[in-house]
Amino acid sequence: MDFDQKIYEEKSELLKVLAHPVRLCIVRGLMEHENCNVTYMKDCLKTSQSAMSQHLAKLKAANIVKCVRSGNNIYYKLTDRRLEKLIKDLFEKN
Repeated sequence: MDFDQKIYEEKSELLKVLAHPVRLCIVRGLMEHENCNVTYMKDCLKTSQSAMSQHLAKLKAANIVKCVRSGNNIYYKLTDRRLEKLIKDLFEKN
């Protein structure tokens, strides 16, 4: 068994960020709708603007999402497409 602690720490941090239901839902939603703004996401999830911003900040810090400004709007999109297989597998019906 090959154990490179740094790699395992990075992967476990990624999983910790995804472990919150709202953040997991955000990532799954961004897989379906490539670009979304905060207003659209908060309305879908029925959560506050500040809570949504905190979740997005954590996803952004983990390099899972990035933001793109278009005029006065900021849109979020996935940066790490490798997560798509993981998320699809999690929600696959047996």
